[in-house]
Amino acid sequence: MRIKSNIPVYESIAMDVAERIAAGEISVGEKISGRTILSSQYNVSPETIRKAMGLLAQADVVAVSQGKEVIVLSREEAGEFLQHHQSMHSTYSLKQELELLMQRKNEINERLDDVLDQIIRYTDRLRNLQPFNPVEITIPEQASAVGRSVAQLGLWQRTGATLIAIRRGTDIIISPGSGATLQAGDRMVVVGSGNILTKVTELINE
Repeated sequence: MRIKSNIPVYESIAMDVAERIAAGEISVGEKISGRTILSSQYNVSPETIRKAMGLLAQADVVAVSQGKEVIVLSREEAGEFLQHHQSMHSTYSLKQELELLMQRKNEINERLDDVLDQIIRYTDRLRNLQPFNPVEITIPEQASAVGRSVAQLGLWQRTGATLIAIRRGTDIIISPGSGATLQAGDRMVVVGSGNILTKVTELINE
């Protein structure tokens, strides 16, 4: 039996039987072994077999009589059953992978945030030893810089500051470039000589 480990056992059994019907291993009109024999073949309980046959019966692949006799009805419906369930599980697998990737992305963003915080803390300690010190400036909602790019703002030309990162919510944009558009609430991380904090603050609120 071709067990699919990521789905319930009874559904895996139903898909295995449907595959055999679609492949012609089991013919239309043929009687499938009773629950007791099937349960021993698949090494599961009769109740699991009942649920598996119930799925196939709902899809008109087989008919289950009151005497628990199972008769194959349609090879075409078996194929449709397989396509439907394979699509469902492919979508589920992709969703699981997406959730895992999003989790990893959030973990990476958090790590980047921590690293940037550490860089800022360490450079603060060396403020008197280095000519260029990173500073972080938050863009207010009503600031004139909102909606403008770094190039339009003339950041470097007018202040001598270099933008090394933008902290936007939980994301960190490293080396955003002159085309980056600034948004309200963005925290600009810039480096420069002299009173760079005052210069950039005046520029974005100009």
